Amino acid sequence: MSAPEKVEFYRHQLGTEESDSWRTVIDTLFLTLGPQVAAFERELGAFLVRGREGGGENATAPRVVGTSSCSMGLLIALRALDVGPGDEVITTPMTFASTTNAILQLGAKPVLVDVEAGTGLIDPAAVAAAVGPRTKGVMPVHLYGQLADMRALRKIADEKALFLVEDSAHGIEMERDGVRPGELGDAAVFSFYATKNLTSGDGGAVATRHAHVEERLRRLRNHGVSKAAADRHGKAYQHWDLVELGYKANLTDLDAALLRPQLLKVEDKRARRQAIVERYEARLREAVPASLLAQLAPGRVPFLVERRGTSSHHLFTIQPPAAIRDELLAHLGAHGIGTAVNYRAIHLLTYLQELLKLPRGSYPLAEEIGDRTISLPMYPNLTESEQDRVISVVAEGLRTLG
Repeated sequence: MSAPEKVEFYRHQLGTEESDSWRTVIDTLFLTLGPQVAAFERELGAFLVRGREGGGENATAPRVVGTSSCSMGLLIALRALDVGPGDEVITTPMTFASTTNAILQLGAKPVLVDVEAGTGLIDPAAVAAAVGPRTKGVMPVHLYGQLADMRALRKIADEKALFLVEDSAHGIEMERDGVRPGELGDAAVFSFYATKNLTSGDGGAVATRHAHVEERLRRLRNHGVSKAAADRHGKAYQHWDLVELGYKANLTDLDAALLRPQLLKVEDKRARRQAIVERYEARLREAVPASLLAQLAPGRVPFLVERRGTSSHHLFTIQPPAAIRDELLAHLGAHGIGTAVNYRAIHLLTYLQELLKLPRGSYPLAEEIGDRTISLPMYPNLTESEQDRVISVVAEGLRTLG
């Protein structure tokens, strides 16, 4: 018996335009931190305020600083906002390791709070309750491509004199309540990792509305030196200085050359992703009877994520019962369906469990979502026949295992 045809969890969308753009950089002087990076930073800033001419609370394009990854972007954003030993930053357990790692790497403490049952997004009421004398800021995570409630979080931050750093690894395209990433936060950090909607394999960026934060970000991403090579090129020799301890954390011109053509197409691809999501949801409701869903996934956390505003649709997740989740993962894999889990509640992972001493039961909603979640194949060139195979295998697995 032949193996089932594989439906990959992810396939990138890079093509001729991206490869042509990348090759042009090879014929130029700068391969890193040069004119392509500067152009991409301007273009991403303009994208984040598209259609806001004459309106919007912060219609001026944010200042964008390209980084080597979202992880390094989070780290230097916190550094630029003076986070250090003894400080506390409130965040969510429903995230990837880079969120809490950035806090810990600066000697600060992540203070976790629970999430909303329907979306998995950080709960603003829980944030407000967690603010203490050592709290320096809040790091919400825009999960799966849906924006956290930034209006509520901004209100809390203003009342308590806290910063907001948005972990926006899951997209640049999202909007909620008329707010986009980087509009109400003091910094928003993006990822261009291999599986992201906009990708250079690795890479990231930080958007900020504050000139002093931008200035420090540019130093911190380049070792802490006062002038980058591109800033000195074409002028009489200038000495540079080491102003503070920094990192090697810059975006390269090769990365930026891959990203710039994609930025022109990102909205069209977001629309395609939304169509795939809507079809997934409609067909899953047809394939899995409501009576079975009620039996399989009762209680606070729904089988399908609740929608808030405009999503980037970076991921499509389902939430079957915890008792059969891992068996369903195995069933999908055996039938050639690529999957992932985004995410297990982070305080239950070994390192943080030993460090933070937060037992199971500390954040019941995040834990339930982490125990139940499966991410299904999701990308613009996923075909209807591939999607139908995924839906069929999911439905078969739920009927068999349930």
